[in-house]
Amino acid sequence: MEQVLNLLLLRFGLLVGGLVVLALLVFAVALGLRRRGKLGAARRYAAPVARAMSRRLDDRGAARGRGASRGGGSLTGAALRAAARHLDDDGRGQRGRGTGR
Repeated sequence: MEQVLNLLLLRFGLLVGGLVVLALLVFAVALGLRRRGKLGAARRYAAPVARAMSRRLDDRGAARGRGASRGGGSLTGAALRAAARHLDDDGRGQRGRGTGR
C-alpha cells in the first residue's frame, strides 16, 4: 500500500512540476514578445485559435453526453473561452479598440 501511495505522490509531483515549467515557459515567451513589441500580433493570432478550440471541446463534450447541455461545457473549454475573451479584450476591457502596440 505504501508503494502505491509513493507512486501516486511521485506522479502528482511530476505532473505539477511539468505544469510549473510549462507556465514559466509561456511567461518567458510572452515577456519576450512584449519586449520585441509583437505581443499584439500574437494576441490576434491566438484569440481565434482559443475560440475554435473551446468550441471543439464543447462540441466533443456534448456529443459524449456531458457538457454543453447543463454546465456550459467542459472545464477546459471554459478555460479556453476565458482565455479567448481575455485576448479579445486586450486584458484591459478594450474590445475593438486598437492601441497600436
